[in-house]
Amino acid sequence: MLVREQSPAVISPSAGGHGASRAMRFGRVIGCRVDETTWLIIGLGRVTAGDVVVGLGEDQAVTSSLFVSEWRLAASSPRAKHGFAALLPDVGTDLAMTTIRFGEEETGARYVFAPRLASPEEAAALVVESAGSQSAAVVDQLVDALMVGNVTRRKLLTIAALLQSAHASDGFIELIGESHDGATFLQGWSRAMAPGPCRVSVVGNVTPVVAECGIAIFPRPDAPDGASGFVGLLESSQAARGLDIEGLVFRGRAGWRYVAVHPRKRIAGPLETPEHIRSILLRTHGAPDVLLSLRAAANSFEGKETVSSLPYPVRMGIDSTFEADGGNLLVSGWLYDPDGHVATVRLRRGDAAAGLDERWARFDRPDVTDSFNDQQHFTPSFRSEQSAHGFIAHARLPNEDPGAPLYFELTLHDSRRAFLPVKPTRVSARLAALRQIGSIDPANCALPAIVDSQIVPFLGQSGRFTPVIETTLDAGSFDEENSPPIVIGAGEGEEDISPLLALLALDPETRHTPIVIAMPAERFRRQAARLRELARFYSLSARLVSVKGTGDVHDMLEAGTQALSCETVVSLSASLIPRGKGWYGKLLATAATLKGSIVSPVLVYEDHSIRWAGSWIDDGNCDEPVVGRFAGYPLKAVAEMKLTRIAAASLECCVMPRDALLRAGGFSGGYLGAQEKGLDLGLRLSRSGFDSYLLPSVQMWGCDDAGNGDSPAMAALVEEIDRKIFKSQWLPILTVEKQPERRPA
Repeated sequence: MLVREQSPAVISPSAGGHGASRAMRFGRVIGCRVDETTWLIIGLGRVTAGDVVVGLGEDQAVTSSLFVSEWRLAASSPRAKHGFAALLPDVGTDLAMTTIRFGEEETGARYVFAPRLASPEEAAALVVESAGSQSAAVVDQLVDALMVGNVTRRKLLTIAALLQSAHASDGFIELIGESHDGATFLQGWSRAMAPGPCRVSVVGNVTPVVAECGIAIFPRPDAPDGASGFVGLLESSQAARGLDIEGLVFRGRAGWRYVAVHPRKRIAGPLETPEHIRSILLRTHGAPDVLLSLRAAANSFEGKETVSSLPYPVRMGIDSTFEADGGNLLVSGWLYDPDGHVATVRLRRGDAAAGLDERWARFDRPDVTDSFNDQQHFTPSFRSEQSAHGFIAHARLPNEDPGAPLYFELTLHDSRRAFLPVKPTRVSARLAALRQIGSIDPANCALPAIVDSQIVPFLGQSGRFTPVIETTLDAGSFDEENSPPIVIGAGEGEEDISPLLALLALDPETRHTPIVIAMPAERFRRQAARLRELARFYSLSARLVSVKGTGDVHDMLEAGTQALSCETVVSLSASLIPRGKGWYGKLLATAATLKGSIVSPVLVYEDHSIRWAGSWIDDGNCDEPVVGRFAGYPLKAVAEMKLTRIAAASLECCVMPRDALLRAGGFSGGYLGAQEKGLDLGLRLSRSGFDSYLLPSVQMWGCDDAGNGDSPAMAALVEEIDRKIFKSQWLPILTVEKQPERRPA
C-alpha cells in the first residue's frame, strides 16, 4: 500500500551548524575517519585531481597514493582559489596524522592536520559548502571512488551523509516487502531512479554488498514534481529484514543518490508481499527482464494451496510429511501430471529449497489414476498407461525460523508456479521411517528402490536420539556407592520384569545391589507403582527412571546410566535373565583385572543354542564386515573358551565404565532395530579406548527382539535396512583400518 500523504522533506545535515564550527583555512586540512581502511581529507589549495603520491608525518618518509577531487571556490581569496577532498587509504596506526604532503617531496604542498577529526556529517557539510554549485559533481566522484572495493557499513554511512548533503532528499522507500524466496521488495518514490538494472547498496544493519537491483517505475500523482514511483527487487544475496533497512544508495540517471526509508514505512510479511506487487504491477514499466522477475515475485507463495486452480490436468496430494531433528524430512504423496506440464517440484522453507523431482522415488498409484478417470476435464491429451503417480522423497531443510511455513512449489514449463502448503509431523527419524515403510505394501516392486534411495539416506542423515530423564523414583534406600549398580533397560516392548527382579532378589550377590530400572514415560505411568511395591516386597534397593518419549532397550540403558554418578555400571536388558547365580560377581571380578574395559557374557536361547558369543571383524567379508561366529551353535561350543578379546561387546549385558557411553557419543539414532544399533556403539566404544572382552563362563538367557508385534515381512525389512545403514557407515572405516582381530582359540 502506498503512503498517500506527501512525504516530509529531508533536511540535509546542517551545513550551517557544522560549517560554523569547523572553518576551513589555507594550509590546514581536516580529517574524517571513513572506516577502518579509509580517510577523507578536506582542505583549501590547488591539488591535482586524480591519484597523487603523498607523504605523512613529520619526516615525510612514509608515502602512499590517494584519490583527489578538486574544485574552484565560488568566493576565492588571494591565498586559496581551489578546494579539494582526498581519499587516503589507511597507512597504519603507528603513524601520527600531524602533517601531509601532496606531491613529490621537493615540489609538493604541505598541510597541517586540524587537531580534531570531523564526523561524516561535518565533513559532508564542509565539502558541499565549499564546492557550492560543483558539489554534486564532486560528491559523485567521491562516491564513485568509495564504492570500489570493499564496502563497509561505516563507509556507506559516510556515503549517505555526502549524498544527503549534496542532494537533500531524493525520495523515500515507503514499503518493504519480505518474501519466502529470500528477495526483498521495495516501493516508494524518487526523482533520480531510472527503470532497468541499477547498482545499489543497502544502508542499515546488514552486510554491505554492491549489487544490481531490478527497478521499474510507475506514475505517482502525489509525488513531488519531477518524481515518479518505483518498485524494485533486491535478490536474496542482498536481501535483508525490513527492520534492518535504513536507506538505499543507488546509481541513478544523474549519478549516485540516496533514498531513505520513510519514518512511517510499512513492512509487509512474506504472505502479504505478492498481493502488494500484483496491485502495482499493471501500472509499472521497465526492462522486460525486470518485469518478468516482478511477475514471478507476484506469483510467490501466500500460504494458500494453488495447485487445484491450475488450468491443466495437474493435481497433487500429500499422504505424510515427517520431520526429524535438524530439518531432516521424509515426505510421501502423489502428483497427477499425465501430460507432463510440471518442470520441477521443490520443497521449500524460508529461502532454502530442495529439488524433489531430482531425488524422489516414484511408484504406481492406480488409485490416483482411477480417481481422475471419471473427470472429463482431467482426461490426458494422449492416452498414457503411466500410473507412477506416487512418490517418496527425503530432503534436508534448515529450520532456523520455527514459524516459517513448509510448502511444495511446482514450476510448470510455461514458468507458472503453484503451491501446496504442508504441516510436518515432528517425530524421531526411527519412528518416521517405521511409519513410512509400514504404509507400503511389502509386495510393492518399488520397495527396494524406496529403501535404498530414500529410507536409508534419511536415517543416515539423522542425528542421534538423546534420551531425556523425566522423573526418578526411589524404592528403599538407594545407595549407588554400595556396589556397582545394575541398570535394567525396559524398552517399548512389554517384557514382564517381575521374574528378573525375583531372580535378582534370590541371588545373594545381587540382593543388596542398587538397581536402576529405566523405561519410557508411558510405561512408567502404568507400571511404576507395581514395580515399586515389588522392590519393597523383595527388599531391593531400586531407582525407577522415567524417560521422555519412546525408545528401545539401548536408549533406556543410556538414560539409566545418566541417572548415576558412580564409576562402574552393569547393564542388563529387561529381556534377559541370569542362567545361574554368581554372574554378577564374575563379571565384576573380571572387569577389575581389565581397567577401562567392557566385559560381556554369552547370550543363550532357551534351547541352549548360542544367540551371541562375541563380535569379530571379518576383513574378507564385504557383506558382513562384523560377524558373530558362534551364533546358532550349541552352548558346548564355547564351554572351553577362556576370557577372549572381541571387536565389540554386547551392551544388552556387560560391565563397563559409566562414562563410556558419553565418551563414545551415545547410541546412534539412525537404526530401526536394536541389533546393529548395539553393534554400532560397541565398535565406537572400542575406538574410544575401551577394549571389549567375552567371558564365556557367564551366560544369560534371552530371545531376539520380537519387533513389537511386527509381521515377519516387516521384521525382515527392518533388519535389511539396518544392515545397509551399518554397512554404509562402517565398511569404509573397517576397510581402511584393517584392524587386526584376536580370534578365539
